[in-house]
Amino acid sequence: MFGIFGDLPWWGFIVAALVLTHVTIASVTIFLHRHQAHRSLDLHWLPSQFFRFWLWLTTGMVTREWAAIHRKHHAKCETEEDPHSPQVLGINRVLWGGVLLYWKERRNRETIERYGHGAPDDWIERHLYARYNQYGIVLMLVIDMLLFGWPGVAIWAVQMAWIPFWAAGVINGLGHFWGYRNFDCEDASTNLVPWGILIGGEELHNNHHAFATSAKLSAHWYEFDIGWMYIRMLELLGLARVRKVIPKPRFGSVRTVADAEMLQAIITHRYDVMRRYMASLRQVLREEAVRLKGRGIEPSAMMRFVTRGGDALSDGQKQACQRAAQSIPRIALLLRLRDELSALWARSSASSEQLLKDLHDWLQRAEQSGIEQLTEFSRRLRSYAL
Repeated sequence: MFGIFGDLPWWGFIVAALVLTHVTIASVTIFLHRHQAHRSLDLHWLPSQFFRFWLWLTTGMVTREWAAIHRKHHAKCETEEDPHSPQVLGINRVLWGGVLLYWKERRNRETIERYGHGAPDDWIERHLYARYNQYGIVLMLVIDMLLFGWPGVAIWAVQMAWIPFWAAGVINGLGHFWGYRNFDCEDASTNLVPWGILIGGEELHNNHHAFATSAKLSAHWYEFDIGWMYIRMLELLGLARVRKVIPKPRFGSVRTVADAEMLQAIITHRYDVMRRYMASLRQVLREEAVRLKGRGIEPSAMMRFVTRGGDALSDGQKQACQRAAQSIPRIALLLRLRDELSALWARSSASSEQLLKDLHDWLQRAEQSGIEQLTEFSRRLRSYAL
């Protein structure tokens, strides 16, 4: 069997395919996604040039086009303009045809011009990577056959299929359809599993949508982002510099008067704020279980209604939850204050003075509500710090 490594055992070819594919995964998540699309880290020219060359060999994707399409996905997430939302297009179309959606959007020059700023535009990009983007994958086939003989064709096929299926299909599809959520984003993003290995950490998709400019995609101790491990290794070698990561909540003394720092801290840590608020709401729903069951509503159904808009609930259940949410005083107040709290970071046009006044009023009403969970939450809110 010809090929430099053509006499490998069968498992050796499998290992070779996985290793070569993993290099592509690392290139996509570190270079294309975190460095180019979101600018969450700076890369030294050496790994940048390697990643660009390797992606030319293994994907045929143009950096500017990939970054533009991904940025548009964030800007228009779960709308008709989202290039690949399973909430709009259906899970089967995105899961099995995600790569086709990518190639369709790359022909939209308005997308590329509007969202593709800052991508490499040097001589080699203009005259090789972008101009002859399909030639790299042909060269990769030749290289694989020279290295592994005829099994190199199978290795090449795995390399060509991995990113289109796992990234364009699974992450863009299942990552907005199924999984768990750490953060209550406005979109439907989910974390598929807490261990980001198969696609370099991109499995932690809800974390990414909550903090798009973070170079680290894991948020809790039990989550593992292998892409972040590689970034830390590059950083130790002086080949990368992290710009942003998910902010960790800090707490100081309890403020008696809301001030600008407190407001900024609450906005900065808004996902942690809302997570803790929803924990308070869950406690109240458990306490109201008897009243809810008297109306034919399970507390778990009510929780789905207030957190996910009633996903998996029948129309009758949704209507019953809606009536209960309006007529049970403690639940009605908690939901009203939840919406007002989230408005603090949603009202971009409001002045700082107005937001501070709104925060002060919110704290007063929460503490005067007579609801123990609200009083405790308000005290914690007063202690957030930068």
